[in-house]
Parts: sequence; structure tokens; C-alpha cells
Amino acid sequence: MTAAPPAGSDTTESGAGAPRRKAVGLLLGVSLFALLADLGTKQLALAELTGREPVSVLGGAVYFTLTRNSGAAWSIGSDHTWIFPIITFLVIGWIAWMALRLRSLPWAVSLGLVLGGALGNLLDRLFRAPGHFVGHVVDMISLFDPYGQVWPVFNLADSALVCGVVLAVFLELTGRQRDGSRLRDEKRDDAAPAEQRESA
Repeated sequence: MTAAPPAGSDTTESGAGAPRRKAVGLLLGVSLFALLADLGTKQLALAELTGREPVSVLGGAVYFTLTRNSGAAWSIGSDHTWIFPIITFLVIGWIAWMALRLRSLPWAVSLGLVLGGALGNLLDRLFRAPGHFVGHVVDMISLFDPYGQVWPVFNLADSALVCGVVLAVFLELTGRQRDGSRLRDEKRDDAAPAEQRESA
């Protein structure tokens, strides 16, 4: 006899409660896509933008300009480049731990974007100049300003990270859990017996 899915499970959107294997597969697929897209655009930027002035597109809303960043946004922490790979390894470990209970496809997309973005920039830190663990990240996209003074120059790995985090915040705010359940439904199920006792 097959056990019924847990109350509040995300069956309609994830297909039979988003089993762990399917969710983890989606996480890995999204992370691989984000990583390959990031690596490809970085190589394209190095080939096409090296030694060139910023290229304006969309009427100046977006500029393509090649920069190498030793720190985070706006070069924060540029004197302590070595700490960013350590942070990334911690993030990867956290995602691996989260995957142990992962049943939700939306959460798989969120974690996959974060993982792919983190790996994209980690590879720069590990293997690009000036050396291992202190490599500079290749950035190439700037909004509204060709030199990144209005908004920091970024890459697709940064975009994946931001989108993944925003999606995670949305999922938390809407009560979606990583195991496929919905927090508000669980609360309603817990409150139902008390209401029934009051009406008896």
C-alpha cells in the first residue's frame, strides 16, 4: 500500500511531490547550464573585448567592457582575494547539505543558479592570473555606465547568483519548503483539530 504524500506537498507544480532524484537532477542541470554559459561568455569577452573601448548596446542601457576584479562588487575586499574561494567552498557545502532533503523543483532551480554562479567565479579565483586562489574574476557587463561607476561591472555568474538568491527569498516568503511542502498548509493542518474540538 502506497503512503499518501505529506500534507501541503507541492504535487501540482512539481509532479508527484518532486522526488529527491528529480529535484537533485534539476539542481545539477541548472548549475551546469549556468556554469557553461558563464565560462563561454568570459572566453568570448576575452577574445572580443581585450584592448577595446566599451561597446554600447540598447542605446547605452548596457555596455560590454572587459574588467578583471580581484574583489567583490565595487572591488570590495580586493586586498583579501584569498577569502572568496573559502566562502565559495562553504556555499557549495551548504548546498550539498540542502540537497539531502531537496524535493522541491523551484528550490532546485534556486540552488542550481547559486551553485553554477559560485562555481563560475570560483574557477576564476583558482586558475586565472595572477595565481591560484588569488585569481581575478573576468567581468564584462555594465549598466548605464561604461566604467562601472553607477553599477558594478558583472558577469553571468553574478547574475545567476543574484537570481538564485532572489528566488530563494521569494520561496521562503511564500512558505515553500525544500522538501516540497508548504509551511502555511502545515500550520492549517495543525490548527484544524483544535478548531474541530472547539466546535464539538
